[in-house]
Amino acid sequence: MKRLVSLSVFFLFFSFAVNAQPVSTAFDFHPYFSGGAQVGYNGGLSFQLNGTISNFAQDLPFSIRGSADYTFLNPGNPVDARRIFINDNTNGTPEKDGHTWNLRLDFMLKTNLLTNNSFLFFGPRYSMFTGNFNFVGGNEFFNITTNQFGLGGGLETAFRVNNRTNFVVSAGADYFFKNNLAGHDTQYAPDGQDINPRNYTYTDADNAINQPKIEFRVMTGIDYFF
Repeated sequence: MKRLVSLSVFFLFFSFAVNAQPVSTAFDFHPYFSGGAQVGYNGGLSFQLNGTISNFAQDLPFSIRGSADYTFLNPGNPVDARRIFINDNTNGTPEKDGHTWNLRLDFMLKTNLLTNNSFLFFGPRYSMFTGNFNFVGGNEFFNITTNQFGLGGGLETAFRVNNRTNFVVSAGADYFFKNNLAGHDTQYAPDGQDINPRNYTYTDADNAINQPKIEFRVMTGIDYFF
């Protein structure tokens, strides 16, 4: 009986103690989102769309940004590309164009390097390169492609336009790791495991094609906060 009374008193005291504690139903922080568009130079004329989430975890010092960009660029030497990937013919008038799709993930850390609204950023990259070569009158039309992982970083500074809009300027560089270069029925690999090579090596193909290697970026645009 005494044990039952003691247990009853204990649970009654515990119930009062728990109910006396303040119960918080909200965090003292809240995430916010922004989206933006930028244009500039990234080995060629480049257009970028991005989205950023900030303040999404308490005491976490950085924001996370995901972005995708499309860049026009010079794909390389068409005569060398034809010789290394197709054949030794020289007839026809060469035409060329190239582009990359880049996917980017950045961790953005606030800094006071330039202004009190600047960010250092760093993260992984993934690039999808296509170089198109056409020999008009020579009956040759082919693409050279490669997909590459990379790393990059830089500095971005924002200038307030109004309560929801910032004008941003960023500069940085990306490094992309070598990967297979493929065109027509030929592929050259950095490890020498080539497919149907034409008496050339990966180094020859790498010198002929302007796939991303070290790319410097200067971009400017607008961020809008939701």
